[in-house]
Amino acid sequence: MSVPTGQIDTIAANPVRAIGVPSGTVLAPTRLRRAKKAYTTRSVAARIDGSPRGYTLLDGPDVTPRPGDVVLARIEEIGMHTRLESPVSRRQTLFVGDEVLVAYGHRYAPDQFEAEVPGDLRPVHLVAAGGVAALATAKHARVADPTAVRPLGLLADAHGVVNLDRFAPRRLGAETAPHRTGGRPTVIGVLGTSMNSGKSTTVASLIRGLVRSGLRVTAGKATGTGAGGDPNGFADAGASQVLDFTDFGFPTTFRLAHEQVRAILLSLIDELSVPGIDVVVVEIADGLYQHETSNLVADPVFPRVVDRVVFAADGAAGAVGGVGLLRERGVPVTAVSGVLTSAPLAMREARSVLDVPVIETAALREPDVVRAVL
Repeated sequence: MSVPTGQIDTIAANPVRAIGVPSGTVLAPTRLRRAKKAYTTRSVAARIDGSPRGYTLLDGPDVTPRPGDVVLARIEEIGMHTRLESPVSRRQTLFVGDEVLVAYGHRYAPDQFEAEVPGDLRPVHLVAAGGVAALATAKHARVADPTAVRPLGLLADAHGVVNLDRFAPRRLGAETAPHRTGGRPTVIGVLGTSMNSGKSTTVASLIRGLVRSGLRVTAGKATGTGAGGDPNGFADAGASQVLDFTDFGFPTTFRLAHEQVRAILLSLIDELSVPGIDVVVVEIADGLYQHETSNLVADPVFPRVVDRVVFAADGAAGAVGGVGLLRERGVPVTAVSGVLTSAPLAMREARSVLDVPVIETAALREPDVVRAVL
């Protein structure tokens, strides 16, 4: 009987059971180093790079994963995601048989998948390129089936199961709104009608325009699914510091309690409001009717900590509806941008109804335009 290459080290350390990964299996350092690590696991990967010894795999019918748990899994079938984003955001090509270190997490992505963390170590899917494992329960008709993975066991060390929150470089602060003082930076929130409505591009353009205006800017992403593209894009645009929810130990924010989502927003703004910063730009993922986003925007604390909002829309009707909904909740909208601004007719429609500026995303990179937004 042939043995998968990825199991050779385990067999050497555990000759009693030649096939499979028994509970408490000691992970050989060479095997752990060889596994492809995901962006979501970057804080854990850094520890492993420094010292790969002392880790085990936990499996069996009594093992119940929870969001944030790090799992060693084997790629069974390539589907939608053909690459895995590394801790430094390099796209690693995936092959059947690869062993990968990813994190369990629920996912909400209308253009891709809805997925949930199962109650056991059954076969699941890679539902995000940043390294999120979950069981896909729905998908968009235009995307391929998700990449199939088989969990081999939860990663554990001397302190128990390795969860991202234990290794996170940042900690959530008190769930109270930070007190505003004269020296506190302006906070601009970017929200949108939906996934892929142009929020991240809007954030990057705002950052660029603000920096070109001579202002000092930090940026963050408070909700969404862990991936390096947006934070790296914000840094490329000129933000002096960038943080997101993954820095606080969350692979995704879907299905988090509202108190946790609020704490992430408040902690993010607080961490980014360092001395000398003029503006903090924060992205809120997904659309206004997504559960976590809806609850966050409806929370009275939101307009207390976010000074103004630039709303990204994918069409005129969405722009009008979004601005109206935000105003009903006391959220100040200062401009509309996003995907709709790539279509002159959509911009004309929105401008005919809205009483706030509708600004082409690229124009936000111009100092005079972005200063008008402020």
